[in-house]
Amino acid sequence: MDKLEDKIAGEITMSDDPGRTIRKWRNMFKASQTELADKMDIAPSVISDYEKNRRTPGTKLVKNIVDSLIGIDKEKGGEIIKRFTPPGQEGIIEMDEFSDTVNLGRLIEHIDGECLTDIDKERTLYGYTIIDSLKAILSMKSFDYLRIYGWSTERVLFFTGVEHGRSPMVAIRASPLTPAVVAYVQPKKVDDLSIKLAELEGLPLIKTDYNVKDISKSLKKIKVI
Repeated sequence: MDKLEDKIAGEITMSDDPGRTIRKWRNMFKASQTELADKMDIAPSVISDYEKNRRTPGTKLVKNIVDSLIGIDKEKGGEIIKRFTPPGQEGIIEMDEFSDTVNLGRLIEHIDGECLTDIDKERTLYGYTIIDSLKAILSMKSFDYLRIYGWSTERVLFFTGVEHGRSPMVAIRASPLTPAVVAYVQPKKVDDLSIKLAELEGLPLIKTDYNVKDISKSLKKIKVI
């Protein structure tokens, strides 16, 4: 738990735009301004002021925000907290959240991606997960698939070891959660059925010829722009 709290506090404190970072985390925890304000015992207008950078958050205020978001989630059953999975779980190569919001068009440019279905380039993304398709199929149970979404489903799921693209799409269709985008890493071939399945789900599908190392490096560059 401390790792999650430290991450949120660190991002807000180090951000060049703390208001937007506060808003990002509030949205990720599915809390309204009023809900967060009530938990912090302050007026909603104060939250609005911080999110619009009319006020600069100090250390005590940041801690109050973090503790309140964690508290709100616990009261709702801990959905966001439970999604936190440290990298290294079998099948997960890498998982991280962007320190700032990133739109899909910007991400595609950074990985030299090719769109296989219609996409909304302005769609907001909060993070990504890189998955070894074969290990995921062999080792992950249905509940484990929920953990690949980290703290938000508004993320890109990168699948490696893709033969035709069907297996990842079938797994996603069987899951109660749906990612913002699916990306195939150096697929041998993406057949028409895979694209059709993505279209049936209304799911943006892209592919990239970058390898995992280059994808990771490019995504980290996005976070410091």
